[in-house]
Formats: sequence, structure tokens, C-alpha cells
Amino acid sequence: MRTEFTAEDLPGRAFYTMLTAVVVPRPIAWVATVSASGSDNLAPHSFFTVSCAEPPIVQFTSVGRKDSLRNIEETGEFTVNLAPEPLMEQVNATSAPLERGDSEFDAAGLAREPGAAVKAPRVAASPVALECRLHSTLLLGDSTVVFGRVVHVAVDGSVLDGAHPEVTRLRPLSRLGRNEWGTLGGVVAMDRPTRRP
Repeated sequence: MRTEFTAEDLPGRAFYTMLTAVVVPRPIAWVATVSASGSDNLAPHSFFTVSCAEPPIVQFTSVGRKDSLRNIEETGEFTVNLAPEPLMEQVNATSAPLERGDSEFDAAGLAREPGAAVKAPRVAASPVALECRLHSTLLLGDSTVVFGRVVHVAVDGSVLDGAHPEVTRLRPLSRLGRNEWGTLGGVVAMDRPTRRP
């Protein structure tokens, strides 16, 4: 027997909590930005995916108007850094609210490295950084979806198998419900069928 819910049954954030408990696992966009005045920002966003193959575009959602969104609107650039399991504490630490202009890099003890194609920094310890230029934004209720064209990818050689990033070396984190996080766990390989059976 199922228990049925509507948005009216779960007012306020309760319906949001329901959605984030069942839309799992969610990859984390660890978004680094810099403001027009030069202050950097780093924050995890768990509404994140690839939205287009050609041109290559990724998207993340800012729930509310956070500094990541403000900085991207000001400069048109950002990096998405892979959030790996060994940096779980630091990824979580960068979700803490700071005063605008204070750096999460410094608060979490993370080293920066410069982007190759954008002014936004990269997380030096992250194995992958996607450097993006703003394509567009879409306002949906209390949230803004940010679309970024990927103009450069930087991958640490230690996670490569030839030219392919190997997922067991990447060790990506994901967000689940409540305060729960996911790690990679088991990996199953299965080829797509070439035709209908």
C-alpha cells in the first residue's frame, strides 16, 4: 500500500524535503565564482546536471539568490569542481553562510588555482574542474537555473584511464535526503542495446 501526498498535504519545505529524499542520488556542483570586485566564493549545489551535448552546457540551480548566482550575473563566468569523497568535510563546510565578500576557500582551508579560460578560480584539490561561461539563466519560483557553456575541462592525471576519467578514481560525492550523503558504492557496467529485442 502506498501513502499518497500532494503539495497541500506537505506545506512549506516539507514537500521540498520529500522531493530531495526521492530524487537521489544528486551530483554536486561545487561552484567557484569571483565577484566583479574580486572576492571569490565557493558553494555546493546539489541540483546539477548536463543539459546539452552540443554545445556542451551544464546547469545548476541556485535555490534563492546566493552569492554564486550574484557573482555569475556580474562576471558571466564560473567553475564547477567535482566534489570528491576525500574532501567531504570541506565540501560541507563551504555550504555555511558567510558574509558577502568572505571566502569559503579560506574558511574551509582550501587552496585555489587559477582557471585557464575564465577568471573564476578552481579548487586545487578537486580532480576535475569545468570552466564555464554563462549561457543563460531561468527563474523558476524561488530558484534560478544557471546554464553554463563548458569552455575548458581540467582533469588530474591520477584519475585518468588513458583519456577517460575513471569513476572509481574520481570518488564523487552525492547528496541524498536530510543530512545524508552518498559515496560511489558498487559500479555495474552494462552496454546499451544496439537494437530492440
